[in-house]
Amino acid sequence: MGISEMQGYASIFMTIFLVIMLYGYIIHLYRSEKKGERDYEKYGNIALDDEITSTPVEDKPASQRYKEENK
Repeated sequence: MGISEMQGYASIFMTIFLVIMLYGYIIHLYRSEKKGERDYEKYGNIALDDEITSTPVEDKPASQRYKEENK
C-alpha cells in the first residue's frame, strides 16, 4: 500500500464524512425551524434590509439567549 493509495482512501473517507456532516447540519436546521426555535428566513432578510433604523432580528443579546437555552 503506497502513499498514493492511502491518499485515495483518505480522500474518499473525508468526502463521506463531510457529506454526513452536511446532511446532519441540514437536518438540524430543518428541525429547529420546524420546532419554532429559530426563523432562518429572518436571518436571510438581513442582507436585503440593511438600514441603521431596521429592527433587530432578535431582541435579546446572544449572551442572554445562550444563558436561557442552557438552563
